[in-house]
Order: sequence, then C-alpha cells, then structure tokens
Amino acid sequence: MSKKLNSLLRARVAAEKGTIRKDWGGRLPVALVYPNYYRLGMANLGFQVVYRLLNKREEIVAERVFLPEREEMSLLLEGGKGLPSMESLSPLQEFKLIAFSLSFENDYPNILKILHLGKIPLLSEERQRNHPLIMAGGITTFMNPEPIAPFFDFFLLGEAEAVLDQFLDLLIESYVGGQTKGETLRFLSKNISSLYVPSFYRIEYHKDGTIKDRVPIVPEAREKIEAPYQDLDHNPVNTYAILTHEAEFAERTLVELGRGCGRSCRFCAAGYVYRPPRAYTQEKLRSCIENLLKDTKSIGLLSPCVSDTPGIEDITALIAEKGASFSVSSLRADSLSEALVDYLNRVGQKTITLAPEAGSERLRKVINKHLTKDQIIEAVRMIARKGNFALRLYFLIGLPTETMGDVHQILDLVKSVKHSMVKESRTRGKIRQMKLSINCFVPKPFTPFQWMPLEQVGTLKEKQKWLRNSLRREGGIRVNFDLPKWAYIQCLLSVGDRRVSHILKLSHELDQNWTRAFQFSEINPDFFVYRPKSLEEALPWDFIEHGIRKKHLVQEYEMALKGQQSDICEVGSCRRCGVCR
Repeated sequence: MSKKLNSLLRARVAAEKGTIRKDWGGRLPVALVYPNYYRLGMANLGFQVVYRLLNKREEIVAERVFLPEREEMSLLLEGGKGLPSMESLSPLQEFKLIAFSLSFENDYPNILKILHLGKIPLLSEERQRNHPLIMAGGITTFMNPEPIAPFFDFFLLGEAEAVLDQFLDLLIESYVGGQTKGETLRFLSKNISSLYVPSFYRIEYHKDGTIKDRVPIVPEAREKIEAPYQDLDHNPVNTYAILTHEAEFAERTLVELGRGCGRSCRFCAAGYVYRPPRAYTQEKLRSCIENLLKDTKSIGLLSPCVSDTPGIEDITALIAEKGASFSVSSLRADSLSEALVDYLNRVGQKTITLAPEAGSERLRKVINKHLTKDQIIEAVRMIARKGNFALRLYFLIGLPTETMGDVHQILDLVKSVKHSMVKESRTRGKIRQMKLSINCFVPKPFTPFQWMPLEQVGTLKEKQKWLRNSLRREGGIRVNFDLPKWAYIQCLLSVGDRRVSHILKLSHELDQNWTRAFQFSEINPDFFVYRPKSLEEALPWDFIEHGIRKKHLVQEYEMALKGQQSDICEVGSCRRCGVCR
C-alpha cells in the first residue's frame, strides 16, 4: 500500500467520532464490508448498527472496508497486499471472516470488485483453506440471494439483532475452535435456522428454463431458511455508531423510528419482508433524542412512513423546542398533520416529499396505495398554507396494468397540485419549485407483484419522453428520471436465479460493460426480466421463510388485476398474511 493512501485513510479515521479500535490478539478479526464508497456506507444506518453489534462482543474485532473512490483506487493499484481496512489498514485477505452488508442490488457488481481488489478468488468453490470465510447479510439477502450465491460461502438471513449473537457464538465454537471451513459450514447450517449455504444445494431446471427442484446434497441442508425479525421493545433505538463529516447527510444524525409499514402497497418489498410493522416506544425515542441533542443540532428521522409513527408530533416538538432541526425520510398525504407541518416549518425544513406513486385513482387501487386525489390535494393545500416549502412528488411508471391514460393522469395530477400550491401561496406572492422523481417499477420478491415482468425498456423510454416534453411546458417543475437500462439490470439482479451470477461475473470481467455481457452470455437475461411468471412455478426465493403465506400474495395479486384494494395491516388482530399467526 502506498504511503499516500495510508495517510489518507488514517486522516479519515482520525476525523471520525466513535470509531472502535481493538487489538487483534486473541480475537476473531471480521472485515465488515459496505460495497460502495465510504461517504455512502457511513450514511447507511444498517451498516453502522452491524458495526456496533459486532464490536460489542469482546472476542470480536470488526473493521470497515469500502469500495475505493477514484483517487484511492489509483493509489491502491500502485501495489501492495490489496484492499485495506479502515481501522488497522490490514489487507482484506488477512481477516478470518469477511461480512458484506447488502442493501441494494445495484451494488452487486461492487462485491466482485472488492473481492478482486482484496486478492480473493471470486467464486467460493475456487477458494482454499487459507482464504477467509465470505458471508453476507442485509435486506437483499433475505429477499433473494440466488443471483450472487456462487460468490459467498453463506448468507445470514433476517434482521441482525435477531440472529447475530447466536451466529457469533457458534462460529467461535466451530471455526475458532479448530474446525475446517467445510466442517464449520455444516455445523452452522445444522444449528442456525437462518443460515443459508448455497453450495449445499443443487438446482435442477425444466426444459423451459424454470426451476424444477432444489436438491439438498448434504444432510445439514434445510428445506426452508428462516428470516427472523427483532422485537423492538427489547431493542435500543438505532442511531449512528460513528459520526463523520464526509458521509452523505453528514450534518444530520439519523434516528430509526421503526421498521416495516402496514400500508400494504403491493410493489413495496419493505412493506412485506419487514412485517410485522414495528415502532419504538415514545419513551425510548424521547430518551434517545434528548441524549443526541447534547452533541448534535440536526436529526434525521428514519422510517418507511414517518407520519404514521405514533406520537410523531410530540417527538418533533421536542426537537424544535430544544432549538435543533430535523428532517424526515417520507410522509403520507393522508396521515400528515398540521402540527407536524408546523414543526417542519419552524425548524427550517425546505422540502416536503409525498409519494402518490401513480397519477390515476384506478392505478392507485391496483397498487393498494389507499390514497385519493382529494387527499393528495388537501395535503398539498395544507403544506402551502403552513410555509414556503418546495414540494417533491414520487411517481412510478411501468406499474402492472398501466396504460398511457394512467401516464397522462400523472400530468393532470401534477397540474392540479401546482394549481393548489399557487392558490394557497398567493398571499405570500411566491412559490418554490416543484420537484418530481419518476422512477421505473421493478418487481421485487415477496410482494404480490413478484410474478410481474418489467415493462419493455423501449416503452419506458417512450413514457419518459412524453412526460418530459409535457412537463417542460408547465414551467416551475424540475423532473428527474431514472434510466430504464439500470431498471432492467436491477430487475435481473432482484428476481433472477443462480444462473444470473454468470452474467454478473461476465460483466465484471468486461469492466462493467453490461451490453457486451448480455451479448456474450449463454443465458438470456430477458428470461428473468420480461417473462411473466406463472403462479404455480417455483421461484428462486421460495426457500426463504418470512412467515408470509404465498396464498396471501396470490390473493393480493389477483385483487390487483381486478383493481381492488385490500385492508391495511392490523398487527396482531388479523391473520391474513400469516406473519401474526
């Protein structure tokens, strides 16, 4: 490693607050890897929580590893032993366990980059006894780990607080106790119901390419792998373990308000794999925030739907009365209160974000949004009355059953929203810019839309072009679109099976040239992306057990096609999906 890179990393760590440093003597060294840049990884609350949980154990020393940015990459490639950790600058290959924290499928190519930079063979079957064990956890792993399965020795599914301590106890007993890697994997698989070893299964396929069977090839291979969740009643409120000025949103300290969402939107993975929806008690949140406000003046409140959090007005009042500011991750138009908007205005929040998702009433019923145009307009009027906010609206295109008529109604809804903002803001004589984020729908495992295909990239581009041209004529509206080609890749990595790993590896070898990878691949990616799936076929992720009955997802799928809404989640009082049984 170059002296310049060494100095850069040491200076970065020195500027942090809360970094944990431990001597390696007598401890199991774990490299906790976030497969993206430092500034993004340090803004990821889940990554920071796992860092804290690992280092809470006296017998563990956990150090962080990130994908190098451009300057760091050039320095790294000058020579040395490979990608280093942050805390001790130890090469990745010297750790006993390498644990990837995976939140986004689009980071999957970086997994291979990091293994390559760490001088570790990409495929688990190519690694020797002296190589570290390679594992992964995080939300994408307990949705569908199959597209990256050949690169990992094992996955630990479920929420970290629910599974990590048992795993570490048994890992230390076996691996540190002297068992070989193979013996350790069998021991862990036998004793941990949430641990998945891909090499313990052989996948067989029908002639049409669909999955025929998952055949266990060792006695320890389980038929189902559980993805357990944590009861937040026994959990401290999650916030950052380490503060750094280099992180995205560095001016704010994130606080987790809760997990999951009971609104049951049919496209939303977080609303299903994090069931049941849970929130921290107001007492815990108040205590956490009061402690944080001793050292910070800005807090980010994080939840799938902040405005649904019980007592959110009291929590935001506490922050405002202490002279601090706060920001929120997302709000529902139908649960937004005047008090919450008042506090947002009081602390100087400049933008409020709402997510209608679809332009038409019909399509919002298809996706089970439980949101009418009147509710959206009423929320916008209240926002405009309370302060000079910029308004950001989120929409999806390419949703199941969507027509161009539904796309046209996005324009109609935006025009109605803008008219309402202008009318309510007239007394102030000014209105801030509207911002639209219009993204492509990507089907996700364990949702009622898991059987749906991605819409053709060409069609998505046509819809984007029409919206771009139509919205340009309105003025005062800034629009951001994602790229359909990346939605295609995300879909491939979200709902593909183990064969997709060959395409991912080929892309890595071709320097991330996906077009050439698709051209040279013997596997047709369209099979996974554009093919509607049969309700009867075996899906790559069917072996994962979240507690959600597949029958329930089928019922929701069929109701969607009929344009019917179902009830929102009522924790503990209903038995529809199976999680609360």
